[in-house]
Amino acid sequence: MKKVITYGTFDLLHWGHINLLKRAKEMGDHLTVALSTDEFNQLKNKKSYYHYQHRKTILEAIRYVDLVVPETHWEQKKQDIEKYDIDIFVMGDDWQGKFDFLSPYCEVIYLHRTKNISTSIIKKDLKKV
Repeated sequence: MKKVITYGTFDLLHWGHINLLKRAKEMGDHLTVALSTDEFNQLKNKKSYYHYQHRKTILEAIRYVDLVVPETHWEQKKQDIEKYDIDIFVMGDDWQGKFDFLSPYCEVIYLHRTKNISTSIIKKDLKKV
């Protein structure tokens, strides 16, 4: 069984998120999503519209997602790869090169983001309304 992991905040879920999760799942048999906790987002100077538990509930309802775990700090990625026996680490290509240090532990793949959609775009557009 091939296991895939990805990380993110997944706030204001949109079709770009679904597209990324679908493509990640197609790379293996099992997809784990490490979801940034509210506390970790605060450390990153990010604020989510939805609280962690609500974002987790939404992700768990998506057919491509097999497991949702909390992301609490930057350094946990190597630990997660070992703990969950991960074969492929997937991130959006806006992170290109940032996680290459994980390549001794698993395959690292950067996926193209879906064009013209992001949580940042949605938040910006909502301010115009």
